[in-house]
Amino acid sequence: MSRRVLPVGDDALLVEVTSGAEAEALHAELLRRRAAGLLGVREIVPAARTVLLDGLADPARWTSELTGAEIPPASAQAGEVIELPVRYDGPDLADVAAHWGVPEQEVARIHAATEFRVAFCGFAPGFGYLTGLPARYDVPRRATPRTSVPAGSVALAGPYTGVYPRASPGGWQLIGTTDAVLWNHARVPAALLSPGTRVRFVPVAGPSTAVPPATRGPGGTG
Repeated sequence: MSRRVLPVGDDALLVEVTSGAEAEALHAELLRRRAAGLLGVREIVPAARTVLLDGLADPARWTSELTGAEIPPASAQAGEVIELPVRYDGPDLADVAAHWGVPEQEVARIHAATEFRVAFCGFAPGFGYLTGLPARYDVPRRATPRTSVPAGSVALAGPYTGVYPRASPGGWQLIGTTDAVLWNHARVPAALLSPGTRVRFVPVAGPSTAVPPATRGPGGTG
């Protein structure tokens, strides 16, 4: 794993890696070390190919350790599971099916059969970038973004799946809809999805007003 460690202010370090998988693995290992009392840090914030450590008492001490330490791959079974009910009714479902070379119902089957993991969060409060689909299912963003994507839209772009937590402009391919509440100020934590969380999409038919907004699967902690 090739890494570059850069100082950020007086008490933070930014670790640059070469892939999303490496960022996920490093993030998981740093969380493990913090939980074990081996790393004193205020925040650990992953992104696509970086991890920020903020609030380090002695950043210089960690520079060489973060540069050369062996980091095991992130465990696919670690962390809680959240199940999101989804209606595979998105306006781009046919385009995604054509890109994958499969029938529309096969897009739903493949997507629902995949266990995802939140690699990092961003773009909007509550928006998680979920990985898990094999690289052959990467899809391009739309050539012309929509001026408004409805809240709850389940979407694909590049290697990621995401759910729009609120109505906003967006250029991802929309394949479905969920009633899950991704961001709620009255909830602790406010974000339903956080880095490292395992996610499964559960197909439902028709209006899902009777379906719980989100449920934790058998491996969950809540």
